[in-house]
Amino acid sequence: MNKTMTTATLALALSAALAAAAMPTIAHAADGEKCFGVALKGKNDCKAGAGTSCAGTSKVDYQGNSWSMVPKGTCEQTASPTSATGFGQHQEFKEKKA
Repeated sequence: MNKTMTTATLALALSAALAAAAMPTIAHAADGEKCFGVALKGKNDCKAGAGTSCAGTSKVDYQGNSWSMVPKGTCEQTASPTSATGFGQHQEFKEKKA
């Protein structure tokens, strides 16, 4: 009985730790906004064009069709050298030529 109780206690503790670890991600998404053109190569949160699956699939820095989650209200103040405005965008865009 003692072994069963220890196993159950360990499982409960592990579940609580995993739930706590997920909380910052949930809070970050709730307080953030998608910002296209600000992710570095392979560091995007999602959407990186045709032939890619999602997070971490951007092929170049500041790719216009990949986004990262940024704090709400900061997207259009975040630098994006490939954007026509020089800042992140709320919608995907075609990168300007260097």
